Amino acid sequence: MKHSAAEIIREYGPFTGVDAVHGVSWDGQHVWFASGEKLNALDPASGRTLRSIDVIADAGTAFDGEHLYQIAADRIQKIDPKTGRVLHSIPAPGNSDSGLTWAEGALWVGEYRDRKIHQIDPETGAILRTVESNRFVTGVTWVEGALWHGTWEGDESELRRVDPATGEVLESVKMPAGVGVSGLESDGGDQFFCGGGGSGKVRVVRRPK
Repeated sequence: MKHSAAEIIREYGPFTGVDAVHGVSWDGQHVWFASGEKLNALDPASGRTLRSIDVIADAGTAFDGEHLYQIAADRIQKIDPKTGRVLHSIPAPGNSDSGLTWAEGALWVGEYRDRKIHQIDPETGAILRTVESNRFVTGVTWVEGALWHGTWEGDESELRRVDPATGEVLESVKMPAGVGVSGLESDGGDQFFCGGGGSGKVRVVRRPK
C-alpha cells in the first residue's frame, strides 16, 4: 500500500454564518458545500460564496452533471441547482449516512459508523453493492476509475483509495493531526475538495500521482 502525507494547496473559510462544513461537491465551476441548513456555491478562484439554497444539508453532497443530491437526515434529496427546488427524494441506505458522490450512473453513499460504502439506485434508493471499510467512512468520491473515501477517527483523518470490489486499501494520504475530512470530492483532475467539519473550512488537497 502507498502512503503519503497530504499536501494542502489552499483553504477557504471559515464562512460567515457557517458553523460546520459537511458534504462537498463540484459542478465544474463551483464547489458546493453543505452547512446544515443550506447548500452553498463557492467560487474557488475568489473564495467567495456566490449563492445558497435553503435545504437540510447535514451530510454528503453530489452532482450528476445536472442535479445536486443532498443527504437530509434519513433521505437523499434531488435538487435543481438553478431553482433550488427539491425534485425527488429517496430513502438513505443506512443509519449514519455521511459521504455522497455520483459515478457510473449511480449514487455512492458512505455510511460513517457502519464503515461501509453503498452503491444505490438514484431513482429508488435500492442498494446495488456494498464495499466494506475498516475505518469510519466520511466523504466518498470517484476519479479516473478509482474510488476514494475520507476517514476521521479522533483527531486522525486520511484519504484512502480502495478497491471497489474488495474494499482493500490501496493508498493512504494522511492529513495533518487535528485536520479532519467530513466531505470529499474530486475535481476530476489532480485536486480533492475536502469539507473540514467543525473548522468551517473547505480545503484543497493535491491528489497523489
